[in-house]
This record gives sequence, C-alpha cells and structure tokens, in this order.
Amino acid sequence: MAIFGVVIGAYLLRAYRGRMGTMVQQALIWVLIFLAAVIIYGFKGQLQDQLFPFRGTIISDEAVSISRARDGHFYAGLLVNDVRVEFVIDTGASEIFLSAQDARKVGISPESLIYRGTAETANGTVRTAVTSLQSLEFSGVIDKNVRVLVSEGQMNVSLLGMSYLRLFERFEIIDDTLVLQR
Repeated sequence: MAIFGVVIGAYLLRAYRGRMGTMVQQALIWVLIFLAAVIIYGFKGQLQDQLFPFRGTIISDEAVSISRARDGHFYAGLLVNDVRVEFVIDTGASEIFLSAQDARKVGISPESLIYRGTAETANGTVRTAVTSLQSLEFSGVIDKNVRVLVSEGQMNVSLLGMSYLRLFERFEIIDDTLVLQR
C-alpha cells in the first residue's frame, strides 16, 4: 500500500510540475468530499429518521408491519384526537400511557387531572391519572372513548401497552419486524 502511495505521489508531482497550487487545490477538494461523505454516513440514521419518519410502517388490509428502530424499540404513529402522536410499542406496559407533553398536544390538560394511581416503569415509579381519549386511530381503525393513563411528567415518551395490543387478533415479532393483525 505504501508503494502504491509513493507511485501515485510521484506521478502527481511530475504531472503537476509547475502547477503545484492547482494540485493542492484539487487535493483539498477531494479531501473535503471524502470528509463530507464520512460525516453524512455517520449521521445516516438520524438523517433517515428526519427524512423518512414513516419508513418502518407497512399497512395492508391484513396486517401492520413495523420495523425495529435502531434503538431496539418499535414505534408507531397513531392519531389521538386527530393529532399524530408517536408511541413506543411496549408489551411490558399494561395500559396506554400518554406523556404529559403528548397529553397537552392532544388537548388534555395534565394540570387539571387528579393523579391517584402509580405505575412502575423502567425508570421508576410514576404517578398517573386516568382519562379517556375521544378517538384513537391506528392503521385505519378508529377506536372511540379509549381509556389511557397520563403520567405526571416523569415520562418523556408515550407507550402503547397491552390494553390496546389485546385488540389485535395476534401480534408477533419476526426477525426485526413486529406484525400486528386485527
């Protein structure tokens, strides 16, 4: 490899004799192109998430297929009271949980709720309040008056738990794809 580099270097010095400024300029351009390619590749996942937010969900008449995200979770966008909310599909959660931020987004005032319950999460115990959603739409199916729990602010994501997943005839993980069938 070193010999190859020496041969190329010698060729370039001879070919650009008297025009070293041009050679340096062109070499810098190629170095910048290479660095840009490396940087873009390094941020490939984040760029894909921003440019193609729905790329992991395939909806057919028979089933919904959701690709596993880079962080190992499955995410689904649902319409909650006609507002899109991103949920983590969590088979370990018994209920549907809305974060306080998502509750505000869909027209629920977390400050006006009464937090009587608690729930154990991966990050510890959170206080919860029970409320219901006017509508919850996923893959073209609309459910009305859906019971949900709102966390008091400790959770930063909303969870789609078993109380909703039980509405599906079956759900299974095949390789890195979650398949939900109603």
